[in-house]
Amino acid sequence: MGLAHAAEPAPTPANPLAIVTLDGTALRAQARHSATPQAVLWQGETLEVRGRTLDYLQVYDHRIERAGFVRASRVRIVSMQPNDAPELLAVVRFLRDMPGSEALGIAYAAAYLKAAPGKAIDAEPFDALGVMAGRLARRASTNRSKALEQALSGQLEVVADYGVAIHSIARDGSVRLCYDGDAFRRAVALNASATQKATAALALTDPACVDPGLTPVQLAAFDTWRAELLDRVPREGVPRYVQNRLHMRVASVWSAIAFERTRSQQPAQQAASRAIDELAAVDTRALVESDRDDYNDAAVRVGASRWAAEPAFKTPQGLHIVTAAGHPGETCIALLDRKHDAKSPLAQRCTYGAVWAGSARANAGGTALALAVQPMTSWRELWLFHVVGKQWVIDVLPPADDDPQLGYIEFAGWVPGDRLMLAAREARVNGRFIHRFEILDMASLATTRQADKPSSLSQFYRYQDAIWRGQTVSLRD
Repeated sequence: MGLAHAAEPAPTPANPLAIVTLDGTALRAQARHSATPQAVLWQGETLEVRGRTLDYLQVYDHRIERAGFVRASRVRIVSMQPNDAPELLAVVRFLRDMPGSEALGIAYAAAYLKAAPGKAIDAEPFDALGVMAGRLARRASTNRSKALEQALSGQLEVVADYGVAIHSIARDGSVRLCYDGDAFRRAVALNASATQKATAALALTDPACVDPGLTPVQLAAFDTWRAELLDRVPREGVPRYVQNRLHMRVASVWSAIAFERTRSQQPAQQAASRAIDELAAVDTRALVESDRDDYNDAAVRVGASRWAAEPAFKTPQGLHIVTAAGHPGETCIALLDRKHDAKSPLAQRCTYGAVWAGSARANAGGTALALAVQPMTSWRELWLFHVVGKQWVIDVLPPADDDPQLGYIEFAGWVPGDRLMLAAREARVNGRFIHRFEILDMASLATTRQADKPSSLSQFYRYQDAIWRGQTVSLRD
């Protein structure tokens, strides 16, 4: 019953079919409860019915190539006749949004696609199938229950037999299961409604399911495809909370494109501006509570690349930096002042990250300079050039101490006295978001004070940089 042939006319089976409705259904050698189980069946399994003995059905399971008996109350006999297709679709509608019944819903969707005439099939069954497949993959990824582990494994094997491809994405020691999205692509191709297109686009562009093994060229092409797909989704007729999800996803994708264009030395200002505008378009009053993490995720991604939206950097007269090409893909940074030129810099260092030269900010005493450097799509560091004793040193401040995946830290101002610096930090650490404003001691790089609002820190509120305040995305609702 593979989905690749769903639109083809279904041959009339020699025997009726039954779908297993309950996990852990025993396939027994004889039609009695005391008979030895030959296999354990899971919801969604399709069986060929070959006879009946009392309250047992004699069946054959083509997936595991084994015959036996199952209790009739644990299965439902389905008709594959075209006239019965509406009844099958009604069951699919019922199971579409019922957590825990994904494999059963997929089985009914596959049965409907086999039974229905080709001209009667629209986007609805594919939309439902995609939603259920994606939810099953998420449940299997987040499951922490030993009791459910075997059932979920069995359900994954069952849906794979229907042509539902769920693959694993390994990233930093953890594995996530992701649906490949084939049903969503079919739904979009079948003149789907605005809401169905939005559901498909959001599923197909999920950043958590982007293959980490893609090369930079492949990733740039994939992000361009994601942006085009999202732009084809109409906003009219879509609930406001779904529009919010689209704005957040578009913002994330365009922030990645801005970084990729910068790395390949292409104009990126328009892409970064689009990301900022889409984030600003999110109506936080209509934000579903469960979408709050996605909103923070999008904001951090936009914040990491926001410097791409700023105009070209103008070299100041005092303490400043200049950049030059190093090895292929490398940028070298030199710290200069009125007495030191590029031939004899105060300090220098090279990086393969994106150097946001326009972010460079020197303090009034000329003893420190802060610079934003972005080594990855959603990770931006703060480089601090400062005097220690009589030597210039370069310290790198990451958004978090570990899990370099999602976060940024940025300069927010200088406290008079050449000792303290203000910084804003956002990151996802062990699945939890941190969002705070800090006062840093440049000598030790330690945080002396921190708060979740600038107004809670008198020095931060008083000395925050006006340019930073007008540009940052960290000051949001």
